Amino acid sequence: MRPSTVLAATLLGFAPVHAQDAGPTTDPNQVRPGAYVLDAAHGKITWSVNHLGYSTYYGQITDVAAQADLDPKAPAQSRIRVTLGVASITGLNPALDAQLKSPDFFDAAKFPSAAFVSTSVEPTSPTTARINGLLTLKGVEKPVSFDATFNQAGLHPVDKRYTVGFDGRAVIKRSDFGINAYLPLVGDEVSLRLEGEFKAAP
Repeated sequence: MRPSTVLAATLLGFAPVHAQDAGPTTDPNQVRPGAYVLDAAHGKITWSVNHLGYSTYYGQITDVAAQADLDPKAPAQSRIRVTLGVASITGLNPALDAQLKSPDFFDAAKFPSAAFVSTSVEPTSPTTARINGLLTLKGVEKPVSFDATFNQAGLHPVDKRYTVGFDGRAVIKRSDFGINAYLPLVGDEVSLRLEGEFKAAP
């Protein structure tokens, strides 16, 4: 849209086309500020842990809900809130899944959800940031940080909704949250890979 057309549209009360609507952008400064909600179909956490020294075992957490408030002009003011359904923690094996939900591990019956609430955002490059916050897991609250990378933003080609994509990585110690079963044979450090597509809230 030419500048004269944008001016005319603005004066007539019509919303001009945003520059980022022309296609996805990898420039975080072009992200629309505001409230976002995680697309549950494209928001997962993959976890991994050392298994007896023989292998790295992988699983997922599939019930993830999140809300984010993004401010690309002042990224330190951005915030995120995440809720996890503990019963969705899976090791992709029925027997292991039952064990993970037991009191030995996550005790899903007593603690059905976990939550992360950010307390600060520290930009580390034009497209990365460290997200600091509080993780509540199995009734224990501890400070946790993860490193987030901005992928791109724009109108999604499938649903035509404005979407912002991130991924992230974190390492936590399960013993910090009272999950001590089979230590040290099964690793204490749990690596987390976070993937999420956030949709602009209506």
